[in-house]
Amino acid sequence: MTFPHHRHAAHCESGVVSNLVCHHGVPITEAMAFGLSAALSFAYLPFIKLSGLPLIAYRQPPRSIIRGLGKVLEAEFRFETFRNPAAGQARLDELLAQGHVVGLQTSVYWLPYFPEDMRFHFNAHNLLVYGKEGNDYLISDPVGEQTVRCDAASLSRARFAKGVLAPRGLLYTMQKPGVSTITPRVARKAILKTCRTMLAPLPIIGVRGIKMLANRVVRLDPAAHRSSLFVGHIIRMQEEIGTGGAGFRFLYAAFLQEVASLSGMEMLSGFSDRLMLIGDGWRAFALATARMVKGRDALNPVTLADLLRDLSRQEEVFFRDLKTALN
Repeated sequence: MTFPHHRHAAHCESGVVSNLVCHHGVPITEAMAFGLSAALSFAYLPFIKLSGLPLIAYRQPPRSIIRGLGKVLEAEFRFETFRNPAAGQARLDELLAQGHVVGLQTSVYWLPYFPEDMRFHFNAHNLLVYGKEGNDYLISDPVGEQTVRCDAASLSRARFAKGVLAPRGLLYTMQKPGVSTITPRVARKAILKTCRTMLAPLPIIGVRGIKMLANRVVRLDPAAHRSSLFVGHIIRMQEEIGTGGAGFRFLYAAFLQEVASLSGMEMLSGFSDRLMLIGDGWRAFALATARMVKGRDALNPVTLADLLRDLSRQEEVFFRDLKTALN
C-alpha cells in the first residue's frame, strides 16, 4: 500500500495538514497552509518550562495550523483524545478500516524510525497514518523523504507520552473538504492577522518578545555552565523543535511569493525577498550561537543579544511596511 500524497516538508504540522488536504482533493502547498493559517509568530514564555528552561516559540501553538487552515478553507476537522492507549488504538484501527487517513500528535522520542541521535522529548510532532499491515502502521511522516512503518506498541507509546504538550492520544480526520480557490481577500486577511501578532503590544509576543529574549540573554554570565545550557536551549527551540527562526521565515516568504501571483497582490514578491534576507539573519544567529555552545568561540551574551535586537528591529520594520501595503 502506498500513499501518493506523501511530500517531504519543512515542518510537521504544516506538512501533515497540506498532505491531508491534498488527499481530499484540495491542492495546496505547505507554504500556503502555513501562511493562510497565520502560523508565523514569536513568543518568549519564561513562566512555561521545558526541562527547567523557558518555552521559546516561533509559531502559533500546536493544532493552530490545522484549525486555522480549516477555518480559511471552510473545511471541517474532527479531533479526538482518549483516556487510555487501548481505546486510542481501537479508534485508530476503526478509522483506518473505514478508509480514513488519520493525523496523529505524538512524541518524537518514542518513534523508532527516527535516528537515535535525533530523538528528544517533544510531544507535538504530527504525522499521518494511512494503513495497517499486520502489527505495523503505515506512516507518512513529512520529515522523511519516504513513507515508513511503525510497530503498534511504539506508536501507542508515542501517542500517550507524558509531559509538556502531552498528546493524550490525539487523532484527527478531515470530515469535509473546503474550497479549492484562494482569493486575494482571504490571503490579505491572513497576512494582516500575522502582522497583528508580530506587532502585538505584549512584551512577550512578536518583535517585543524577541527584544525581551535579548534582554535576558545579555544578563547571562559567560562563565556559568547554566548560560551555555540556556543559549543551547534557544537553538534547540529554533532549529530542532519545528523549523523556527530562519526556517519559518523562508516558509512564510514562499507563501508571500505564491500569493504574489494573485490579482492585485504583485507587490508581495518584494516582501518575500525582504523576508528571505531576515531569514538569513536568523540563520547567522543560529550559527554564532552553535559555535559558542560547542566551544569553538567564547560564549558572548552581548554579541548574541545584539543579533537578536537587530532581528527584532528588522522584523518590526518589515511587518509595519507589510501592514501598510495591504491597508
